[in-house]
Amino acid sequence: MDTVFTSRQASKITGLTQRQLAYWRKSGVVSPSHLTPGGHARYTFTDLIALTTAKRLLDNGVSLQKIRGSIASLLQFLPALHTPLSELSLVAAGDVVLAVHAGSTFEAVSGQAWIFPIAELQREIEPLARRPDGPPLQGELFPDPGTAERQAQAG
Repeated sequence: MDTVFTSRQASKITGLTQRQLAYWRKSGVVSPSHLTPGGHARYTFTDLIALTTAKRLLDNGVSLQKIRGSIASLLQFLPALHTPLSELSLVAAGDVVLAVHAGSTFEAVSGQAWIFPIAELQREIEPLARRPDGPPLQGELFPDPGTAERQAQAG
């Protein structure tokens, strides 16, 4: 078994009270990876990372309800994750939690993309603007969907 920490040790390491640890365990925010035969919590290093992440989010104004919702959503969006609070990079922006995964940034609860790679988009567009015959016209970039239908009917 990996090195495990008692609730008292986890409390000292993370700065959370034992009461918070018990509540978070009961409410499913962060559960310990192990329980003794007597039912006492034993936290792994990964659990400590998750606890510290949740505490930092809380300290930065994210509600416990939002943290819990973010965890549930992340587990749904990214089913290969087991402990999102220790496996992802998270950013708190007010009461919004952003998750960074595989080069994408998205809102943790809704899954909505948050940051768009503007520099990458610019690299794609610049060659179009430098065409010898001039930049493309709107119709070339965004053809009228009815045009294909009319061409099919005429042909």
